[in-house]
Amino acid sequence: MKYDSLRALVERAEAEQTAISELVIRDEAAELECSCEEVFERMRRNLQVMRESVVSGMERDVRSTSGLTGGDAWKMSQRLDHNITGRIFVSALTKAIAVSETNACMGRIVAAPTAGSCGILPACLLTVLEEQDIPEDTAVRALFTASAVGMVIARNATIAGAEGGCQAECGSASAMAASALVELCGGTPRMAEHACAIALKNVLGLVCDPVAGLVEIPCIKRNAMGTANAFTAAEMALAGIESKIPADEVIWSMKKIGDSMHSDLKETARGGLAATPTGKILTEKVFGKTEE
Repeated sequence: MKYDSLRALVERAEAEQTAISELVIRDEAAELECSCEEVFERMRRNLQVMRESVVSGMERDVRSTSGLTGGDAWKMSQRLDHNITGRIFVSALTKAIAVSETNACMGRIVAAPTAGSCGILPACLLTVLEEQDIPEDTAVRALFTASAVGMVIARNATIAGAEGGCQAECGSASAMAASALVELCGGTPRMAEHACAIALKNVLGLVCDPVAGLVEIPCIKRNAMGTANAFTAAEMALAGIESKIPADEVIWSMKKIGDSMHSDLKETARGGLAATPTGKILTEKVFGKTEE
């Protein structure tokens, strides 16, 4: 099965009256020459690693090797019962930060699709899985839908911040999560396509500007932002709201924007927040004073 077009995947799913995830499971089984059950269990293990990475990042005193970040997931968790946006939303933000902090502490994570955006997909799926009466198998299937979206983006644009900026990392992860949420909550393949488009449109042009070149500042907080964006896109799509620009064209636009973006804004730590006075001070704190 080709992953050249999200619309083509959606149309095939509609023609076979099945979910995108079912197509991906069958395709993966054929590619690996194993059973669909074995492919499914491999993905279930990924979901378990996601759970573990949430737990690892929840410690109050956890700090990254650089010393720049840590402990924010615990702080966010203290807002679970006293907040302005609802428990589910705050729980998702907490998980996104926790997984990202686990990554910053060199812990085990699932790169979905990258280490820099690793908190978004698990935060979305695990939160809904915990808060709603949804079977775990449904969440595992949603991961396959997310992977299909990620493969289409990777094939037609990029998922690398060094090539396309943070729109390609947190943007792609957010689009993957939005599509997965739609399937998880009973939406159609067409709704999943619209969720992908809406999520990706919302972050077009987002630069990759890691302070000190580390996947910490502002990456961890952008994972929380990407989680919020995924929920926004999924809710809109589930309500029947459609993207006027097709998902495949949004992906095409993201690539064009990434291609035209200055290299200082693509993971080089030479522009954006990394180039601010405070960003430079933090860099010196980690690596010492260096020549420009």
